[in-house]
Amino acid sequence: MHHTSIRTGNIHRAIAFYEQLGFTVCERFTTGYTLACWMEGLNGRIELIQIPEPKPAPDAFADEHYVGYYHLSFDLTQITPDLSSWLTNLKERFLVLSKSNPDLLQPLKILLEPTQQQIGQKIYEVTFLADTDNLPLEFIRVLATLS
Repeated sequence: MHHTSIRTGNIHRAIAFYEQLGFTVCERFTTGYTLACWMEGLNGRIELIQIPEPKPAPDAFADEHYVGYYHLSFDLTQITPDLSSWLTNLKERFLVLSKSNPDLLQPLKILLEPTQQQIGQKIYEVTFLADTDNLPLEFIRVLATLS
């Protein structure tokens, strides 16, 4: 996959948010009517597109009848040995930055605290966060493979 595109109400807040997750801007451009960029990190690439006069996105995480995009998932297996401590550090970083620049970043919104889930023969540790436009993001780690 080349990239995943995310429409955002404020590209500057979205860039600041994704930078805290480990993404860096690799290309800035316009789509003809608005600002956009590509960001790379966590073994992937996202495209952020500023939407003039944005409307709130549906609550894909809480609305069990919602159909469509649900979430992006980032595999942190090779990045952190422990999802709980990774999330604690991330929350602290967002809290500090939100106090120094509240117009750019808010405290981290956690949709699901780290929990274990079996899918097929693997045990995963998963957590969900919301980005600046309340789009759900999943962070996942492989804990074990069952025989």
